[in-house]
Amino acid sequence: DRENAIVNVLRFFEAKNALVFCSTRATVNHMTSRFSNRGFSVVALSGELSQNERTHALQAMRDGRARVCVATDVAARGIDLPNLELVVHADIPKSKETLLHRSGRTGRAGRKGVCALIVPYNQRKRTERLLENANIEAKWARPPSVDEIMMRDRERIMEDPVLSEPLNEFEQSFAKELLTRYSPEQVAAAFVRQNFADRTAPEELLDNTPEEPRALRKQREDFKNGVWFSLSVGREQNAEARWLLPMLCRAGHITKTEIGAIRIHQMETHVELTPDCVEGFLKAVGPTGVVDKGVTISRLDGLPDTPRGPRDRPQGKKRSYKDSGLDDRKRKPHRKSSRDSRDGAGDDKSKPRGKYSKGPRDGERDDQPKGKPANKFKGKKTYKSSFDNPRAETKGQDDSGSRPLKRKKPFKKPK
Repeated sequence: DRENAIVNVLRFFEAKNALVFCSTRATVNHMTSRFSNRGFSVVALSGELSQNERTHALQAMRDGRARVCVATDVAARGIDLPNLELVVHADIPKSKETLLHRSGRTGRAGRKGVCALIVPYNQRKRTERLLENANIEAKWARPPSVDEIMMRDRERIMEDPVLSEPLNEFEQSFAKELLTRYSPEQVAAAFVRQNFADRTAPEELLDNTPEEPRALRKQREDFKNGVWFSLSVGREQNAEARWLLPMLCRAGHITKTEIGAIRIHQMETHVELTPDCVEGFLKAVGPTGVVDKGVTISRLDGLPDTPRGPRDRPQGKKRSYKDSGLDDRKRKPHRKSSRDSRDGAGDDKSKPRGKYSKGPRDGERDDQPKGKPANKFKGKKTYKSSFDNPRAETKGQDDSGSRPLKRKKPFKKPK
């Protein structure tokens, strides 16, 4: 309901110039289209626009051709609009510096201005910390309702200086001519219609007041003999009380005070209504029982039976290791390893396994004594390097095998 709340804030204050801050360019484009369809004279200001387009947008705000500017944080600094009376934070700022720079666009040079933050319920704690860090004391209130906006419009019409200005000769003669042809009530009604024709109609807001904790809820007397209904949605369809409640109010023409307990199960939901509103509710819903697209409702006889779905089934007691017998390791059968099957260590349980007991080694025959390696090179001529015995005299050929090695003659000192 954030966009409807912003529309009502703009309608309530009726500022000459208003600046609505968003966090992304996509949100700026969306809000600009939405406000334009609602009848506001609006311009956009973001980083994807050229400098020439930004200049034209700000000039339209100064000339009065546009009253609302939807912008990103690119407009939070260095912009001075003399008639800017309202700043709306559609998205909560991420830091206190951004909050101060955004809010500082209004109330400049001794003028007054209003700064409004549209805060969802799940961001209230974060907003409170943000305001505390910025040393700002804010007034918490709900968005303006339709009745409050209509009362504010009446006050503006009654305080309009046009009604208190003196009339000239032409206006006096024309006013007398109008009064001779039409009654004063008809002339006043025409003035009111013409005044409201240029203004956008306010939006109906949903009553999304957060629910109280169950421990603090009081037992209501009007639900002693409540009537139960069954809805064709449950947890499988992501049913939640926050959208079921307004859906029932719209479809059945009832209020939230006439709705009692809402019990959401796996495949259906049970809702309790006061006995006084049941007849009007069934008449508004109709014989088909369709309250929304794909959602039907039916009346129950008496109290509802709690269904047993996968998530509603009571959980049984878990078995312990003692019950299953897995903790008794003596009863567990011995698993032979590959080493046991190779050397037969697992067959003779009386004989302890050796630490280094192994099977036949590479090149070892089974008929040979265990532990004696077989000579692979028996009967073959092997190469023995001189490095094996460094003191042995070098004979034969060199490493390449091309020519025999020759001894060097000893050095003799010339005479």
